[in-house]
Amino acid sequence: MNKNILPLRTVDGAALMSQPLRPPNFVVDTLLAQGLHILAGSPKVGKSWLALWLSVMVAKGELVWGMSVKQGTTLYLCLEDSVLRIQNRLFEITEDAPSSVHFCTECDLIGQGLEEQVETFLTAHPDTVLVIIDTLQMVRPARDATYANDYRDLSALKRIADAHGIAILLIHHLRKETADDVFNRISGTTAISGAVDSSFTLVEERRGSGRAKLSCIGRDIEYRELTLERNGENVWELVSDSRTQPELLGDRIVYLLSELMRDRTEFIGTPTDLSERIDPVGVERISPKKVSRQILQNLDALSKIGISVVVRRSNGKRLIGLRRAGSDDTQGVPAVDPVDPAGALCGDLRAISEYGE
Repeated sequence: MNKNILPLRTVDGAALMSQPLRPPNFVVDTLLAQGLHILAGSPKVGKSWLALWLSVMVAKGELVWGMSVKQGTTLYLCLEDSVLRIQNRLFEITEDAPSSVHFCTECDLIGQGLEEQVETFLTAHPDTVLVIIDTLQMVRPARDATYANDYRDLSALKRIADAHGIAILLIHHLRKETADDVFNRISGTTAISGAVDSSFTLVEERRGSGRAKLSCIGRDIEYRELTLERNGENVWELVSDSRTQPELLGDRIVYLLSELMRDRTEFIGTPTDLSERIDPVGVERISPKKVSRQILQNLDALSKIGISVVVRRSNGKRLIGLRRAGSDDTQGVPAVDPVDPAGALCGDLRAISEYGE
């Protein structure tokens, strides 16, 4: 055995499900997270108009189709346009483009300097949250379209996105032929869809209609379809959204737990017990899996309102302990670690029997 090879660093499932969850860092809430993404559409469908508008909205910190954004610097590599064309388009979509949105019409290819150019920009603008490359084909070296080549090119860009916690959006083309699954029309091998974190396709109802469907699928987002309509200023406006049952929002779970702990100092029980307590008739659609995940994603917010959390396993069951700070019987009690898989639950474990365990 080669002594220079380091052993695998593993984490067991029980410990992993008791650790604080770091929710994806979304640039556009519930739609575009940090990582590498691709937006594909037919030629002249309006992909570049959408990319330009998105880069401006994120830089200005304004809502995108009703969804909040993480405001920051944006970089738009508009490689098929001239500075004059971008200037003219800016005057159509906004009254005031901020200095935090940057444009570039020329850059090097992947593996021939592009990565270094992007890294240099990110160093100079550490608050960057979004980089758009329009189009992907313009930054790819001339070589055979094979799975290995496609994956190699996109992996180079994904490493940058992951290392800096930003979103990189690649503008790409769809094949002309139809397919049962619109994502199978993305030009190139399946490595392109496999290497990115999310895929978006923009398909017009009919050529020149100004109405299109944006289909969305990804690792950190649920599948959804947005119906968009292009207005007279070439801005894609939202007509409808298939996402009718959104995930439980962080502020909602914080509110529900604050109500639960209003008249009690402590709760100890299984995820099933807790979901039944805060959603007894199922209005919130909170499953035990969802309540556990939402709690671990919102430990900081819960701590700010004086609710401490501890998670552990006991007798083969996962237990969640909640304690309200500042109550009469908790004065002088040491603070409970937010998550301590190996430690003891707060309070008397005999209280579990109250909740049916």
